[in-house]
Amino acid sequence: MSRIRLLSEQVANQIAAGEVVERPASVVKELLENSLDAGAKHIDIQVENGGTSLLRVGDDGEGMDKDDVLLSLERHATSKLRSAEDLQAITSLGFRGEAIPSIASVSWLTILSRRREQELGTRAEMRYGVLREVREEGASVGTVMEVQHLFGNMPARKKFLKSLRTELFHIEEVVKNQALIHPETGFSLRVNGRMLFAYQPGATAENRLREIFRYQESLLPLTSIGSESVGKDGDSNKSAVEGFLLLPEKTTASSVPLRIFVNKRPVQDSLLRYAVKDAMQGFLMRGYQPAGLLHIRLPAEEVDVNVHPAKREVRFKKSGEVRQVVEKSVHEAMRFYQESLRHDIFSRSDAQQARPLTIFQDGSQASLEVAEPAGIFSSADRIEQGAHLPYTLQEPLVKPRVAEAASSVQTVQHESEQQEEPEFAGLRMIGQLFSLYLLCERQGQFIVIDQHAAHERILYGKLREAYLQRQVPAQALLFPVSIELTLQQNEIMEEKLFLVRSMGLAASHFGETTWVISQVPALLSNLEPEALLLEILETLTSARSISDPERRIPSSVDELFSSLACKAAIKGGSRLHGQEMLDLLTQMEKSEVFSHCPHGRPVIKVFQTSEVEKWFHRHGRG
Repeated sequence: MSRIRLLSEQVANQIAAGEVVERPASVVKELLENSLDAGAKHIDIQVENGGTSLLRVGDDGEGMDKDDVLLSLERHATSKLRSAEDLQAITSLGFRGEAIPSIASVSWLTILSRRREQELGTRAEMRYGVLREVREEGASVGTVMEVQHLFGNMPARKKFLKSLRTELFHIEEVVKNQALIHPETGFSLRVNGRMLFAYQPGATAENRLREIFRYQESLLPLTSIGSESVGKDGDSNKSAVEGFLLLPEKTTASSVPLRIFVNKRPVQDSLLRYAVKDAMQGFLMRGYQPAGLLHIRLPAEEVDVNVHPAKREVRFKKSGEVRQVVEKSVHEAMRFYQESLRHDIFSRSDAQQARPLTIFQDGSQASLEVAEPAGIFSSADRIEQGAHLPYTLQEPLVKPRVAEAASSVQTVQHESEQQEEPEFAGLRMIGQLFSLYLLCERQGQFIVIDQHAAHERILYGKLREAYLQRQVPAQALLFPVSIELTLQQNEIMEEKLFLVRSMGLAASHFGETTWVISQVPALLSNLEPEALLLEILETLTSARSISDPERRIPSSVDELFSSLACKAAIKGGSRLHGQEMLDLLTQMEKSEVFSHCPHGRPVIKVFQTSEVEKWFHRHGRG
């Protein structure tokens, strides 16, 4: 007697249900996809008891007639495919014909559907995979799917469900994902008779995202870069990157994660997620993740969606090209963000662009030169000569270099005399707070700048650029320094010697594990040579080996520059005089990136006048 036997249809459906129906949220996902494929303009979802007692999804789509209702209950019956070739270019959300029979096998399923041309609808009732009743009934155009007693015939599966709160959270996520990518469609979710949210149809993608995330700040738009194939009309034959990112400084560790879609299908794809995160390197703090919406539109034949039972994963034919397009799009968004911020903070009037900075003291006008900064930022030739960065100075807070004609400016003023703070590119310098922050004012804005983070970003950018140009400014030590390395450090030093020298540090082997340092990077000359070398070796040992996709800098070098810039930057508690503050602003304006330190901490915080007035319960300036 044969030991192999065919399973009954009911058991086969239950096994299939184990792959498709993992939890109540899986049911909602499958039913929503059917509604959207049917062209629904509004979808209403009702949930009771975390979805185990009742899941009801109603839509105003095209509906089904009696024959279609009955066929939808059969395995592998679908209106989306006609042949195996159709699997090569799937454009619908559903396509396998497994969802409805799988759901019906583990629940009480009721279908009520009507097409527009029919007077009556069709009602079909299933009880754990068994068809109990089919009859005509009055109904609105569209389809209502009602699922009761989910997993009632599978108590073991039901025991593995999480708390009602957790299951409801997953249901919310499914609905919000579909609402994000289908802003033209309305969605409402009722939980135990209470309306949880209702999104109206006809919204824009940006407005729908703001509504779901409850986010009112600026958004960074994502668009395809350098491709003539970008389709603005939604043509499925075109490739495009669309979406929005939350501002990096508004992203927190608890932010809603990045929602990723491929051809309007929500997916979990580590390739795309890492592409976005890598492109935002230096703008996000460690442990923080990008937030927003990323939508990739590709020709259907370029992506395989039939690789996961729940259709959560996809496979790209040209994954490298897809990642590159996403990275370029995010890079461009960050560049746009940086330039917009630069314009908002440092924009000049025509008069300001045509003359140097001006301050007024005792009725006199004096010229403040900024083209050749002095103080903490030295010119290139002085750096090459080895000038250190003086951090603690005793000069007055504001001490401008003035023309000889203004040399007679009085240093002591009467109380009635007004003194204007120096200005730079429209910023009026107020002073320094806690020897940590620069305070500025600009057109109804109160601006706070973290001096350490700002200087750190500037040094980091200069180190990267010098490395790329193979022109790292170096400073010869007056007295070479010897250092004794461990066996492991010595091995790394011998292996990475070329890389170490390319960063401006010259060292020669002197004995077994002894090295003599004769030259250090000029930008880091304030650091002890021994500590500098040990930092380099430690970073090269622990850093990843991946390269920066945009600038071709090994991640080990990039991480090293980030660490060294932090150590060499102005320390907290360093008192700066006026000229040094202006030098810092000058360098910030010139920097390609100035808004965040290499570790992702924000450099600038802008307060609007209205925010400050709220602190003191003021209305206007009266």
